[in-house]
Amino acid sequence: QVQLVESGGGLVQPGGSLRLSCVASGSIIDINAMGWYRQAPGKQRELVAAISSGGSTNYADSVRDRFTVSRDSAKNTAYLQMDSLKPEDTAVYYCNTDGNYYNGYAWRRFDSWGQGTQVTVSS
Repeated sequence: QVQLVESGGGLVQPGGSLRLSCVASGSIIDINAMGWYRQAPGKQRELVAAISSGGSTNYADSVRDRFTVSRDSAKNTAYLQMDSLKPEDTAVYYCNTDGNYYNGYAWRRFDSWGQGTQVTVSS
């Protein structure tokens, strides 16, 4: 199976920046898309940004022009550069990937979630 590990969260002041990383590992994998989601207390998990294997991106309106998603396919890693952070960005951020993995016998589709990393924006 594929496992994801997020890192880079922490406490930052409004207007500051953070860069989140998501590394996929555990199996021979061929990743299609990688996405970032977030969930704030009392709110539903929402898509923040995503990037396809071809490099096309998609952003939530609330983060457009402030966040940038990128990937290093050779390292099976996705990044989320977050600039001009606001208190409203406070949430647990999760990485999600979908694609195919080799289980030793055949290729199979997968989608996996990371454990999440806390981002807190506060004075």
